[in-house]
Amino acid sequence: MRYLTDRKRAVGLGSAKSGTEHFWHMQVSAVALAILVPLFIFTFGRIVGAPYEDVVAYYGRPFPAIVAGLTILVGMIHFKNGAQVMIEDYAHGFTRKALIVGTICLSYALIATGLYALIRLAL
Repeated sequence: MRYLTDRKRAVGLGSAKSGTEHFWHMQVSAVALAILVPLFIFTFGRIVGAPYEDVVAYYGRPFPAIVAGLTILVGMIHFKNGAQVMIEDYAHGFTRKALIVGTICLSYALIATGLYALIRLAL
């Protein structure tokens, strides 16, 4: 007969490590996106369909460039955190680690590509 305490039964079943930290990061980035996405839609919508020279001149100004850059940055970090939480919930073992590493690499690659393209466009 095995005698297990409640604590011993619960070991490994809960997050107890970084669940609260992930939650707060998601909340903060969600609030930031709630502000940034309407600003991005407003600034991006004004230039849709314009010739290339007008787009370059428009994103050469600080406000549209900063809004677009922050939207890319915060959006991809929010994606990374959300995908990581989802993977931690549903995948196990090596698959879990590989998917998390792949998601993080994809997120940072998209951030770098988006910001590089924005900087090239603005300069």
